[in-house]
Amino acid sequence: MKKRLKKLINHVDRVAVDAVEGLALAFPHLLRQIKGISAVVRRDAPVAGKVAVIVGGGSGHEPMFLGYVGPGLASGGVAGNVFASPPPRPIVLTAKAAHGNSGVLFLYGNYAGDVLNFDAAAEMLEDEDIRVMSVRVTDDVASAPVEEKHRRRGVAGDLFVFKVAGARAEECGTLTEVAAVAQKANDHTRSMGVALTSCTIPASGKAIFDLPEDEIEMGLGLHGEPGQTRTKLLPADQIASQLVSRIVADLSPRHGDEVAVLLNGLGATPVCELFIMFREVKECLDGLGLSICRSYVGNYATSLDMAGCSVSIMKLDSELKRLLLAPANSPAFVQI
Repeated sequence: MKKRLKKLINHVDRVAVDAVEGLALAFPHLLRQIKGISAVVRRDAPVAGKVAVIVGGGSGHEPMFLGYVGPGLASGGVAGNVFASPPPRPIVLTAKAAHGNSGVLFLYGNYAGDVLNFDAAAEMLEDEDIRVMSVRVTDDVASAPVEEKHRRRGVAGDLFVFKVAGARAEECGTLTEVAAVAQKANDHTRSMGVALTSCTIPASGKAIFDLPEDEIEMGLGLHGEPGQTRTKLLPADQIASQLVSRIVADLSPRHGDEVAVLLNGLGATPVCELFIMFREVKECLDGLGLSICRSYVGNYATSLDMAGCSVSIMKLDSELKRLLLAPANSPAFVQI
């Protein structure tokens, strides 16, 4: 007899489906599930005259992506299976359910499956005379050198891009304007993470990579993609300092700049450890003469049950600051 996976699930093939249904049932005042698919739209969708901001990607990163659907954020979100892109048809149905006749903006991480499927969905929508633009999030400095940043993957910095684009759409900006500010947010955001353990995909019941008890991996991706270096376990302050140094070297902020900071848990890290990490992150930024305008600490883009965290920093100008601080109300992000 096959050993049952010790997880709070019903069946390994229904993890994504059941999670989306539970999300919609838990937040009926904010969300409406689209019948027959793993997708939600904001309760009042479609909103006439407003760009429909559609986010999506694989399940297993909760509350990313569907947890950021609501006023001031995304208009709709669509989920694939665990660590798998949603197919084109659910993306199309989500976009059509949220479309308020002002165009559709797709926001998603820069992964091959997501690029393929969202591009296919965009073509299908344009065949129906629905205008679509896309911005691929590429915030992970560990995944490619700066001269090839178009190849970088999207990680927790997705949140900053979603927030800024959603706020501009809420102001009834045009599709071109909303896409432009989303691209600006992406260009001003950098992230890097560290893994302490692997994670377990329900379908296999096994860890997706091996990491010795006394080692950590710097720069590991949300799906277990290889990082930059493996090293012996270090104190939190040293890990935080290394992450910030790598990000700042790539982002090149100037003394006196304002930034937003996201200290993100990967799923199995106690929040107290995240606060310990943030303590050093702030000290490092203070030492560089950078002012934190707003900080966020918690689980925003996870990797199932992986232990570890990531740091995301967005360099702010007046427009990005205004949109970041604008009100928002979603299951995973509330800002008054």
